[in-house]
Amino acid sequence: MAKAKKKVAKKSKVNPIPKGYHTVTPGLALRDTAQAIEFYKKAFGAKEKARMPGPDGRTIMHAELQIGDSTIMVGEEMPQMGHPSPQTLNGTAVNLYVYVKNVDKAFEQAVNAGATVVMPVTDMFWGDRHGALKDPFGHSWGLATHKRDLSPKEMKKAADEFFAKQPMQ
Repeated sequence: MAKAKKKVAKKSKVNPIPKGYHTVTPGLALRDTAQAIEFYKKAFGAKEKARMPGPDGRTIMHAELQIGDSTIMVGEEMPQMGHPSPQTLNGTAVNLYVYVKNVDKAFEQAVNAGATVVMPVTDMFWGDRHGALKDPFGHSWGLATHKRDLSPKEMKKAADEFFAKQPMQ
């Protein structure tokens, strides 16, 4: 009886970081993920790449959005699994900082879509024109356009001048 040859499966080279992703990919826990996705499309020009419904068939367990060249993952909050939304936490400690070509235009678009202004767009000491927003789901966003490169010495001087003008706490 002839010995059967074992077929050896050819190992394909899998990239440890999937194509189109960066090393760090933020994930946002939300209440009403479907509504949040629509907001992110209007506010930030997000494009939906993937969507997976939750076990109940109504909620979204996981979705992936493309904003500029970056992916963010979003899904319905699951406090029992350590993924509460900002509403459950009564705030957030995370800020998503987004570079755009025209911060004034992008900021206005986000506000028109329903974001709340936390800090108006202004020229900042580190060289960015920057503004801060809160989305209707409790997440904080910084929008910026880089305007000038500063040496560490220039940035320290600008920071010292900026903080000297701030009220004492």
